[in-house]
Amino acid sequence: MTSVATGLTGVSVAPADLPPIAAYSYSASSYDTVVADAPSGSGTSAVAPGSLLGSIAGLSAAAVPGFVSAHKADLDRMLVTPPRAGDVSAVWRLLDPVKQAALVAEAPHVIGNLEGIPYSVRGKANAIDLSRTIASTTERLTTENGKAVRLELERRLTTLDNVKKALTVKDGVKRTLVNLDTSDDARASIVVGDLSTARYVSVLVPGMYMSVGEQIVDWAKVAQNLHDEQTAFLHRLLGPRSSGGAPGVAVVAWIGYQTPVLTNIGGMQLAEEGADSLERTLVGIQELRKENPPYLSVLAHSYGSTAALLALQRHTVTVDALALMGSPGSDAQSVQQLSVRGGNVFVGQADLDPVVHSAFFGSDPGSASYGAQRMDVGGAVDPITGKSLSGSSGHNEYFTAGTECMRNLAMIGIDQGRLVISGTGSSGGVVTASAR
Repeated sequence: MTSVATGLTGVSVAPADLPPIAAYSYSASSYDTVVADAPSGSGTSAVAPGSLLGSIAGLSAAAVPGFVSAHKADLDRMLVTPPRAGDVSAVWRLLDPVKQAALVAEAPHVIGNLEGIPYSVRGKANAIDLSRTIASTTERLTTENGKAVRLELERRLTTLDNVKKALTVKDGVKRTLVNLDTSDDARASIVVGDLSTARYVSVLVPGMYMSVGEQIVDWAKVAQNLHDEQTAFLHRLLGPRSSGGAPGVAVVAWIGYQTPVLTNIGGMQLAEEGADSLERTLVGIQELRKENPPYLSVLAHSYGSTAALLALQRHTVTVDALALMGSPGSDAQSVQQLSVRGGNVFVGQADLDPVVHSAFFGSDPGSASYGAQRMDVGGAVDPITGKSLSGSSGHNEYFTAGTECMRNLAMIGIDQGRLVISGTGSSGGVVTASAR
């Protein structure tokens, strides 16, 4: 039998005489074996002969519907412990457009949430999943009589409608739904801009009380505001010197984990889960952009900053910049313990924010010994534009449009950290945009 190399260790595909779909039986025990063979601590499953991902690589387009129908539970399990983004990407490239389209149509929820699948494809898959789920939920509401079930269906429908609303394009800038989980603890990520080509990519990581159902519209608006501010500064700073104009930006409004509420904010479990999810997101971006890597920044708030710190303490993925606002810290005691190039870490701390300097989860990123760079958020006059920038007060105003914090985050995301305003802001000291 002639085989075609897949680029995956131990996996090959026979183009002519593939066994029938029945030969690709996939049980819970085989899944566990695959996961057990994964590198320790990787949080991912390895691709191996007989694995679900390996089986998908060997499918014909005609076999896709039957395979998906027979393996719905296994496909869902694959999202719980996902394959490595590089393995997914390698398998996806093996599939011809007809097979790819069949998988998108038959398994949109899976395709839309696997790191390593191109973002344009994931956007299409998630749009299908969103539309179908809205339709099925609406249909169930017409026949369901149970009060508790109806309330749950109505809550889900509200969440889905808000995701749809958050995808509304503003000022011609594309928005792409690159993650969608419609379960009880819904998760979603919306990209403002083109994540496939943008020179600068910023990932916004939220803190507590940031549910998809209630905040996805506002979170996408924050991403849009940051995108617009970054684009404006790039045109001002770089546009005239570039024959192709200013480079593009993309901002990810990421709600990729269950954010805590008052009753569970004191624990680390959700932060660890958030770190796992964020790590996969960042690795996925870097895998798909290997040929043209973007300047990648993580901008994290509150409990989300703890999740981001945990992810970057693992040294499995490296980012170009990290900004922390209202951070309760983590086990890392200095920027040297984080996978951030050049120690390019910024900390913003608003007056009257009760979380800053708390070191609730083990460290204080705002302390001098931590080694992070100061990012003022108290209000200032922009030394570049001359505009008056308002200050952030308390714990929840860092992402307000027109603030000094948002201006500084824009600079960090476009590799202009030297222009970040540092000083004492509203406390009355000198405010400067200094080169570092």
